[in-house]
This record gives sequence, C-alpha cells and structure tokens, in this order.
Amino acid sequence: MDPLETAVKKHGIGAYRRHVLICTGPKCCSDAEGLAAWETLKAALKDTGNACFRTKVGCLRVCAEGPIAVVYPEGTWYRNMTAERIPQLVAEHLQQGQPIEEWVFARNPLPLGS
Repeated sequence: MDPLETAVKKHGIGAYRRHVLICTGPKCCSDAEGLAAWETLKAALKDTGNACFRTKVGCLRVCAEGPIAVVYPEGTWYRNMTAERIPQLVAEHLQQGQPIEEWVFARNPLPLGS
C-alpha cells in the first residue's frame, strides 16, 4: 500500500460528516489559549468517536475574538472558542448538528454536490 493510501485509511478520510478548523493565534488570541482549545478539541473528538475531521491552523484571517473556529460543510463561524467552550461545541454542533447561535458570527455554507 502506498503512503497516501495508508494515510487515507489511517485517518478515515471519506467517512467524515464535518470538518472543524480552529485558529490557534497569535493575533486573535494568545498562543496558550489557542493551543488549549486545540488540545481540548482533539480530546473531545477522540472521546466521542465522532466522524469529524479537525485541523489546527495558524490563522483564519479573522483576527479578533479568538480562538476562531469554522465548521464545514455548514460554514458556521464561531468566536471565542476557548477550551471551556469546546465540549459544548462538540456535543451540540458536531454530534447533534445544532449550531450554538449565540457564538456564531458568520455563515458560509459549502454547496454540496457541486
């Protein structure tokens, strides 16, 4: 098996329903705050076995009220996604499909099947 095929199988690519990207700063939040949110997200998704891919990014170009997170394919953008808020995001949006409206500041859904 080639390395790319191995990575696809290892990470379950093709089985995900959602992809969450989270900015770890340093412009929208401190590095420590961003990394704490990232570590909490990793642990929460691992504990739930949720079919959600996660990506840590250095910047989502919204340099205010971070950590910033975006959930696709819905394109739901969240502000202030601190480690304390991550478990609620995982439970409500990533598992139940219910965005947390009071934390949402923008939407940009991706068209499916295009």
